[in-house]
Amino acid sequence: MRPGSSSERALRYALSRCEEQGATTELFTGETLDLAAYDPESPAKTAKVARLIEALRASHGVIVGSPGYHGSVSGMVKNALDYAEALRNDEPPYFEGRAVGLVACAQGWQAAGTTLATLRQIVHALRGWPTPMGVAFNTSTRPFSDSDIPADPALARQLEIIADQVLEFSLMRHRAGAESVAK
Repeated sequence: MRPGSSSERALRYALSRCEEQGATTELFTGETLDLAAYDPESPAKTAKVARLIEALRASHGVIVGSPGYHGSVSGMVKNALDYAEALRNDEPPYFEGRAVGLVACAQGWQAAGTTLATLRQIVHALRGWPTPMGVAFNTSTRPFSDSDIPADPALARQLEIIADQVLEFSLMRHRAGAESVAK
């Protein structure tokens, strides 16, 4: 919920890399992810939920970032991902055929690592393709200064790699789909 959080800044940086390469992006953080608790029997049908679902449905790739709270994904991020259940009957369902870049941050390496591992498990359950590069970083090292550009060049490079991998995979899938239609 905190504007300018480390996870938000990391996502902004990765998405800016995607935009530099011509992608259209949409960022969901804080207020836009403050959704009613997901209820599988009666999921909320608010404008914010509809916007999230339609953005996921239209996406060719996704980048998910989460702070690590007590060694796992934040409840807000997990709740938002639970709403991907609305994509269950789509063709393809859920995140199938989409690259998903993952970013986890926490005030300690252990929580950052376990949060990244949990995000990978969630994406696998949603049939997504986690990118080979996943980023976990320790916020106690003050990874951002006064901008969305990481103070640590290694963190910046890792976020760039995630963005590049999501775009590369999306383009490969698009080309493969176009070739199969042409045959």
